[in-house]
Parts: sequence; structure tokens; C-alpha cells
Amino acid sequence: MQTGKINVQTENIFPIIKKFLYSDHEIFLRELVSNAVDATKKLKALSSMGEFKGEVGDTKIEVILDKKKKTLTIRDRGIGMTGDDIVKYITQIAFSGAEEFVNKYKDKLDANAMIGHFGLGFYSAFMVAKEVEIISLSHKEGSVAARWICDGSPEYKLEDTKKDFRGTDIILHIADDSTEFLEDARIDTLLKKYCKFLPVEIKFGTKKDWVKDGDKKDKDGKDVEKEIEVDNIINNPSPLWTRKPADLKDEDYKAFYRELYPMNFDEPLFWIHLNVDYPFNLTGVLYFPKLKNNFEAPKDKIQLYSNQVFVTDNAEHVVPDFLMLLRGVIDSPDIPLNVSRSYLQADGNVKKISAHITKKVADKLEDLFKKDRPDFESKWNDIKIFVEYGMLSDDKFNEKAQKFALLTNTEGAKFTLEEYENRIRPSQTDKDKKLVYLYTSNVTEQHSYIQAAKDRGYDVIVFDTPLDPHFIGKLESTLKEVAFVRVDADTVEKLIKKDDGQVSKLSEEQKKELQPIVEEVISKEKFTVIFESLSEKDAPMMITRPEFMRRMKDMGSMGGGMSFYGEMPDMYNLVVNTNHPLIGKILAETNADKRKAISKQAADLAMLSQGLLKGEELTKFIKRSVELID
Repeated sequence: MQTGKINVQTENIFPIIKKFLYSDHEIFLRELVSNAVDATKKLKALSSMGEFKGEVGDTKIEVILDKKKKTLTIRDRGIGMTGDDIVKYITQIAFSGAEEFVNKYKDKLDANAMIGHFGLGFYSAFMVAKEVEIISLSHKEGSVAARWICDGSPEYKLEDTKKDFRGTDIILHIADDSTEFLEDARIDTLLKKYCKFLPVEIKFGTKKDWVKDGDKKDKDGKDVEKEIEVDNIINNPSPLWTRKPADLKDEDYKAFYRELYPMNFDEPLFWIHLNVDYPFNLTGVLYFPKLKNNFEAPKDKIQLYSNQVFVTDNAEHVVPDFLMLLRGVIDSPDIPLNVSRSYLQADGNVKKISAHITKKVADKLEDLFKKDRPDFESKWNDIKIFVEYGMLSDDKFNEKAQKFALLTNTEGAKFTLEEYENRIRPSQTDKDKKLVYLYTSNVTEQHSYIQAAKDRGYDVIVFDTPLDPHFIGKLESTLKEVAFVRVDADTVEKLIKKDDGQVSKLSEEQKKELQPIVEEVISKEKFTVIFESLSEKDAPMMITRPEFMRRMKDMGSMGGGMSFYGEMPDMYNLVVNTNHPLIGKILAETNADKRKAISKQAADLAMLSQGLLKGEELTKFIKRSVELID
């Protein structure tokens, strides 16, 4: 037996590892199982090149829990190590065994696929263990098994031992403050989180199954079933994203979606299979879920992997923000396992990956639109908020999306931006040659305004999501000589200003006489009385909301720099139609009480049409209506 010291610059390396190497102690299991996978892949690589002549045999990795001994063992049947290898690769922390292996075979192997996690990755074991053993037998012919043990100080012991089969056992003697890692459920959860798609089968525990016993029959002559133990493989070594798209069917993609999100019962709308090998390595599958108007969809649904090793389900900075509404998997060896957010923000490869994913998504959407427009339109309501978010947050995506972004009118018809512009230009160009897009945020509540616009031959589009106020602003800045106006922002004549205005039946003096009569029946803090020369067929009074202030308030309600506007009280215009016969009757009525009642009734009707009449005021309105009918 020999003893020695781990070759480090300071004897305080273990406290540093335990406290600062990783933000979460549970990562130790990912590191140790990843090491076991690397050792297994190296053996297979040597065998394929003829440098290992023996039988590769069963290469399952086993994770073994012994509650009585308080140990957790990670066992592989990979390349194994001699005593000298252990000294070289384990006791010299700065040395990378995987890097040496790659350099030696760099002309014969994919280097990125072979880079392992020897070195500090192994020492993550001391975050949860008071003592760590290595028992290993090298694949090299004539090797003697070695046993290494360390108690978390720089001192270690190394001796020859016996081992029945090739490979390495890492035995963790779990510390008293980490006994949670002696629970089956905890280990099972971690393995499924971090190792679910590692490329070597991983066995944890056993499970029961029933099979036919061909040697035994029951009284009816049927085979008797017997209970057996079978390997409990917890991972899928060949996940869908590692396979060729040409070999996959739609059902394969849907099945994998259910595997990723077993608690989600909606099927994805469509998906993108990513496969890039230049100028960086990237594979993965991104799914479009049904979003509808749920802008607050969880942003932790894209899982990030590095060579099939789980890194995080928070793919910020790797995936553009608007694509975080998608779901799926991205795997890239160009992203290291343990990185800070600041690293991801600054890394050149990460920026290239982000830009490429954006392009692929835009190309996929355009392709779907061109190949089967009816199908694309049928899914538009589910992806609309995603596309709008992308157009708002990414200029390159916005440029591409101009070809497939759709506008929907109140009749349910859908148009590209170019198609809709051509549709409304003849009738909705104002006297200043500006094209006016009329829209509604609520088809039901704004029905009377929509109908008034339709009666003038205008078309109205629907913008009814929380993101739409921002999206409208984006369109106004992108399109030339346009304005977006909500149908209740003004009277129908002023929504699109033409040269032919109505002549008022009331003089300026009559308007001044009428103003205090109307103001008496409304809240002057909330409503501003405005006189307009409208058609006799229009309502006697109506409520409008100034476009600018209402839009600022809508955007402010979502937070950000507009939050000041979101806190402002609602302000409305009460528009009095000077050409309606009822307004003339109010002005001509000599009985003050009756004049007030009619004026109040007309104002309440206007508020009722906008859903602004509630509570006690609504009760009084109903009572007054009955009295007027009598």
C-alpha cells in the first residue's frame, strides 16, 4: 500500500469544492455518472479502433444505494484505471485525463464527444461524502485492480485489491449532513433529472415483472405466471434529437413530447428538428405548444443539454427570450456544463447559437405558411402571441415574420400584412393620405362601434391579447404612413377623417347652453363632454376613449417603463351627437326635472354600451327605464 498527497496548491481545496464549486450539491451525481459514461464511451471507442481486443460485454452503469452501510456507489464497466492512472488522473486535480485521451486519438474520434469530466468533476463527490473510495480494474491486459480512499483531506491511500470485472466503482460514504442522498426517491429523481438521456444505459434498483413459466401449467393447462426481477433502466440512451429526421415519423415526435412533459395533455402544434455541425455543434427539437393568450406561459420548458448531459431547464441567453415560450431540448457540446449567466451573455458561440435558432424558427414558420396556409391559419390563434413577441423583441425575426404574420378581422378572415393593406387602402385612407387600421380589443363590448364602422364600409381587425398594445406600436413604426385606431377611440366620422364633414344642427350658443345640462348627470372627473356633428342615425350620446392615453395605459398595465400610465385613472369622452333628434328635445324641454332625466338616460345608455354602468347606477337606470316606459 502507498500513501500520498493530492497535488493541489492549497490544503483548503475541499472546503472550496464543498462551498463554491457548484451552486447545488445535487450536481455531484450528474458529474459522477457523466464520468462513468465517458469511461464507457472510451472503451467502446478503443474497441472500434482495434486497440482493445477483449469483449466489451454489458456496459450498463449501475447506481447502488446501501442504506445500512450509508454508501452510494456509481459503477461502470468502462475503460477502468490502474493505480498509476488514479495517481495521474485523480490526485493531480489540474490534469484532465479526457483531454489527454482526445489529443491521442484526435484524428480518429469526434473530440467534442469524448471530452469528459475527470478532475474537479470527480471531487464534487466530497460535497456530500465524508469519505470516497475508488475500486478500479483497467481494461489493459494483465492489470491489477487498485483501491484508492480519501477522507476529504489532501491525504489518500492507494493499494492493490481484487475486482472481478473491468471498470470502476466510485463509493461515496455519505456525510451526516447529506443523508437525503440515501433515500431511493431522492436518487431516482436526480437520475431522471440529470441523466435521463445519457447515451449509456443506467440501472438504479430493480423492478418486478410477471412472465409465463413454460414449465408449469395451471389446472386449465395454461402457463403459470411467475414474478421476476428485471433491470430498472432509468434513461433513454438514444433520445429522439440524436436520430436522423428522415428516420422519424410524426408519432415519434409526439411520443417524445409526452416523454419530456408527461403531465401535459395537449399535443404540440408542430416542431423543428435542429441539426447543425458548422460553425458550431447543435442538435435538438423545439416544439410549439398551444399558447392561446397566455403570455405568462412558464419559461422553464426548454431543457439544455451538453452531450446528452442535462445542464439546466432555464435556457436564458442560449435561447432568445421570445423563444422561451417554446418547449423541447437543445444539446450543444459548445456550451460547458457549469457556466455563469455572465459567461453565457458574453460567449460568442452562445450568441451564434441564439441567432441560428431564431433563423430556423422563422424559416420553419414561413415554410409551414407556404406549404399549407389553411392549416397554418387554423393554428394561428395558438401561436399568434409567440409571433408577436418575436417581432417585438428581435428585429431579424420581425423582418422575416412580415411574410407570415397574420391579421384577423371581426369576420374571422385572416390576411398577411401586405394583403390587408391592399384590402383597406381604397376605403380607409384619410384626407392626409394616411392609411388607418381600425381595430377592436373586445368584439362583444365594442359591438356598436364595430357595427358603425362596418356601416361606413370599413373593416375592423381584432387585437385582444395583453401584448397587442405593444405590437400595434411596433407595426406603426414598421409600416409607412399608417395609424392604428381603436373603434371606440372617437366618433365614426373622426376615426378616419375625410373631407366631407357633417353640418351641426346646433349653433355654438346652443352647445354652450346644453353643456352644463349634460355635465350635471355625469362625473366631470371621469368624463369630458364633447359635441360632434354626427349622422341622425348614430346614437344621441356615446363614450369614446382617446387612443393615445388608452394605449399608454394598456401598455403600462404590463409593467416596464410605461407603468406610470398604468396607474392613471381611466378617462373618457362623452360625445353628444348634435344632429340627433333627442338632443334637440333635451334642449327644448322646459321642465328641468324631465330634461335632467332624459339627459341622464341618454348618458347612461352610452355608458351601458361600454360596460361602464354598474352597481347602484345600473339599478337606478333600470328603475328609471321602467318609469319612462310607463
